[in-house]
Amino acid sequence: MSVTASPTGASDRAGASRLGGTFYRGDPAMWSWVLHRITGALTFFFLFVHVLDTALVRVSPSAYNAVIETYKTPFVNLLEVGLVGAVLYHALNGIRVILVDFWSQGPKYQRLMLWVLVGLWLAAMIPGTYYMLEHTVSTMFGGN
Repeated sequence: MSVTASPTGASDRAGASRLGGTFYRGDPAMWSWVLHRITGALTFFFLFVHVLDTALVRVSPSAYNAVIETYKTPFVNLLEVGLVGAVLYHALNGIRVILVDFWSQGPKYQRLMLWVLVGLWLAAMIPGTYYMLEHTVSTMFGGN
């Protein structure tokens, strides 16, 4: 997060309003924080659903098979891409947060680390999305 002092030397922390806006005013570090919370909640929700659907095999194997069949749809394939993106972002940003907290130079380089994180995320997600959707797209539009 970027912290700036007011002209009088007093800090604008604690959510104080500056000229009609909030302290962060759309700073990339704020969006990183928001995305970290959202991706964490989405990952938790996925894990919760995954435990429930896996437990279904003990209750009713036929119901479990029916649920698994619904996972083979193009829509769920898109959700899987989103899940991979969320988990990857959450993991990379978690490493950045650890570095900011425990490395003495972390706060100084936190913005640079954020942009490196975005670059790594894109470098993994662009080819990853292609390979994850390749079968679905070829099936939907006349492949094998």
